[in-house]
Amino acid sequence: MEEELPLFYGDSGKPVQATLSSLKMLDVGKWPIFSLCSEEELQLIRQACVFGNAGNEVLYTTINDEIFVLGTNCSGCLGLGDVQSTLEPRRLDSLSDKKIACLSYGSGPHIILATTEGEVFTWGHNGYTQLGNGTTNHGLVPCQVSTNLSNKQVIEVACGSYHSLVLTSDGEVYAWGYNNSGQVGSGSTANQAIPRRVTGCLQNKVVVNIACGQMCSVAVVDTGEVACGFAHTLVLTDEGQVYAWGANSYGQLGTGNKSNQSYPTPVVVEKDRIIEIAACHSTHTSAAKTQGGHVYMWGQCRGQSVILPHLTHFSCTDDVFACFASPAVTWRLLSVEPDDHLTVAESLKREFDNPDTADLKFLVDGKYIYAHKVLLKIRCEHFRSSLEDSEDDTVEMSEFSYPVYRAFLEYLYTDSISLSPEEAVGLLDLATFYRENRLKKLCQQTIKQGICEENAIALLSAAVKYDAQDLEEFCFRFCINHMTVVTQTSGFAEMDHDLLKNFISKASRVGAFKN
Repeated sequence: MEEELPLFYGDSGKPVQATLSSLKMLDVGKWPIFSLCSEEELQLIRQACVFGNAGNEVLYTTINDEIFVLGTNCSGCLGLGDVQSTLEPRRLDSLSDKKIACLSYGSGPHIILATTEGEVFTWGHNGYTQLGNGTTNHGLVPCQVSTNLSNKQVIEVACGSYHSLVLTSDGEVYAWGYNNSGQVGSGSTANQAIPRRVTGCLQNKVVVNIACGQMCSVAVVDTGEVACGFAHTLVLTDEGQVYAWGANSYGQLGTGNKSNQSYPTPVVVEKDRIIEIAACHSTHTSAAKTQGGHVYMWGQCRGQSVILPHLTHFSCTDDVFACFASPAVTWRLLSVEPDDHLTVAESLKREFDNPDTADLKFLVDGKYIYAHKVLLKIRCEHFRSSLEDSEDDTVEMSEFSYPVYRAFLEYLYTDSISLSPEEAVGLLDLATFYRENRLKKLCQQTIKQGICEENAIALLSAAVKYDAQDLEEFCFRFCINHMTVVTQTSGFAEMDHDLLKNFISKASRVGAFKN
């Protein structure tokens, strides 16, 4: 059996909504499907859900409140009105004026979505009436589900493989779809084509959380009881203890073996309090996060059966599913909150050449470059000594050109350079003079990227002059591979005598002049 979406509690003992995460600067690019999006598109994402039997479909919202979909579009699950796959993000115009509160997906897949207004929309696979529209026709576009829900505000949704659950603001649960194991809670095993309220053991109970496994349903009521069907289930108590039961063929219960459990069994993670648990009906992977920020995983992890909680280097449970679940899906609707906080590196980069905060300026070719003494002394051995006892606020520089010296100072703020290959030769000279070995390597990389037949000899000459052995070998090999054209250039004709002599000698040794 597959695993279900987990339930979890906050420190107050009251259940926390499991449908929407609030994660600062979550890297959605860890899910392979997002490699189809450009960097600019990724920066606009504010909510995202990766789903499908291969993790090959995604729905996301942008900072502009637009909804986009992407992927293979099995059973029309992208909601575009067709079953055509797409490698380009396409806007889901039918929901353009809606804001997503929560979303879940099944195995078909089918999608169920609740808006911030409490409306419910479904689309996708419908072979088992899981769309709740009274038919078994696949839904190619999002359609509102209103039967028995027209006067209700839905605050949470959940999908099993082929059944659906919603939770209303007044604590009622409605279910529909596939019912072979009684997962819709109707008292029978007949499929249910429209939403009906789940009563039975939930009669007169106020439900605060819902979740689904492949063929089970779970609800948490305000008194803390758990009502569930048959599957693998994880629960988290208000004391931070995790319990698990159900199927365990991949070690997904985290009990140290692969034996199924028919009753709640404690999962031992560490002494630290558990604040979040995660699982998903489409994978056999489980995860948990402690109050101290440690993230553990167990179950099926990239083909391995991990039978005990394993400490990872992740900072959130979502990364476990991006990197180790098969398929690489999301276990909840991700929310990427905008973060205006600047890192130390970003702050330093912003302050380069800023006259408002600088306490030192360099005069080069009649132009000023503004810097900060303390940073230069921290970053460069040359400045550590030259500025040690200096009270001057202006330094005149005549040994290097303005573009080269500005690039050098900017490198000290950013760890990167942006120069043409020809200017990078001048910076290579500076890096050699100041003994900045990492900068020297960056210069060599830049020069390699700009080599051509016309400048190859000039770059070879520079490499020899500044003892850049790696660059010298690269330029020499380039010249050998393009010998006919290179020997006809003005650079070759004006080549230094000693350099020419060494070049011809080395070229002959590698057989460049053989017929």
